Amino acid sequence: MVEQTSQTRHEIVLVDRKNLEISGVVSVESFDNEEFLLQTDCGFLGVRGQDLHIKNLDLEQGLVSIEGHLVEFNYLDAAIPRADKNKGLLGRLFR
Repeated sequence: MVEQTSQTRHEIVLVDRKNLEISGVVSVESFDNEEFLLQTDCGFLGVRGQDLHIKNLDLEQGLVSIEGHLVEFNYLDAAIPRADKNKGLLGRLFR
């Protein structure tokens, strides 16, 4: 588990599945038009969609804005057993 190490508050704001604003971003590990991998104060965050692009990037403030058709975003938590990761959210809920 990654603990918050800075004074930055980690927030995610999604508007109409087209605009995603994230605060508390430490770094952008990788990105393309279908997937982003961000390191945040609360762990790694994966963002998936179509025609994704960075609208705004300010790592000094820890802010990232992404535009496009957003399909999914989730935290990549190493504490979840690998078998449970493959099941997805509903599979873990209805064991």
